Amino acid sequence: MRILMVCLGNICRSPLAEGIMKDKAEKSGLEVVADSAGTAAYHVGEPPDQRSMEVAKKHNIDISNQRARQFEVRDFDAFDRIYVMDKNNYEDVIALATSTEDVEKVDLILNAVNPGENRSVPDPYYGGKDGFDKVYSMLEESCSAIVENLKKETT
Repeated sequence: MRILMVCLGNICRSPLAEGIMKDKAEKSGLEVVADSAGTAAYHVGEPPDQRSMEVAKKHNIDISNQRARQFEVRDFDAFDRIYVMDKNNYEDVIALATSTEDVEKVDLILNAVNPGENRSVPDPYYGGKDGFDKVYSMLEESCSAIVENLKKETT
């Protein structure tokens, strides 16, 4: 299974989601390739925000080697599922879709916990460290649900 996490700049939310997903999949024995991207090119080539790296490290997850990149149309072919952080990310990603299959791969990540509610993971970039802790908790819960669903699908 190949999973892509997408936010705006690919330095706060989606790198955390990628790191959490890799960690949970590995601990569950699932073969999952996780990556992340941003809908905008603001930070291409940059490492994750320091606050994202710090909150990940608090949970024994190292995301320091990640580098921001922009979402591309070819990502629809490269990934089985694409989880976006908010409604704007969703609209930006599906605007690049070339088929119904592409659109069906995309979902808001919090729908893994709250199906059909289309809730957004708030962007913590302009806030303090506590916002990153809240985002981590939201993503951790969603990634746990995704991993549990994948385990059910593979048995």
